[in-house]
Amino acid sequence: MNFKNFCVTRYLVLLLLLIFNFLAKNQAKMFTRCQLAKELLRHDFPRSYLSNWVCLVENESGRSTSKVTQLPNQSVSYGLFQINSKNWCRKGRKGGICNIKCEDFLSDEISDDSRCAMQIFNRHGFQAWPGWVNKCRGRAMPDVSRC
Repeated sequence: MNFKNFCVTRYLVLLLLLIFNFLAKNQAKMFTRCQLAKELLRHDFPRSYLSNWVCLVENESGRSTSKVTQLPNQSVSYGLFQINSKNWCRKGRKGGICNIKCEDFLSDEISDDSRCAMQIFNRHGFQAWPGWVNKCRGRAMPDVSRC
């Protein structure tokens, strides 16, 4: 192999690695129940409400960070906690009560999602999420005691 071919091959390999790295970082995460519980604890969710949060996430997003839901009122809910664009975030730019871009809730890094979800909870409790109201309130909670 001559020097020119070597450089081209090396460049293509580097380019492919960069593309795969970009795609890997931008892939959504699908949590298992225990992974989710551990991640929520890592983001300072109180252990006393942990099973409620897990139930909420399971019923809102199916534990997927990539979930996007278009609602009849023309607003959109994003990510693991299905945070709504009507009040909490803005599409394409920072804004809303949480002062964040809605699309930021679609990454597998959930720090910003967690902060905003806690802000919503502190204002409205779990009642802010239809998935919790319809599927969790007054029902048996997921068992996360062994996680």
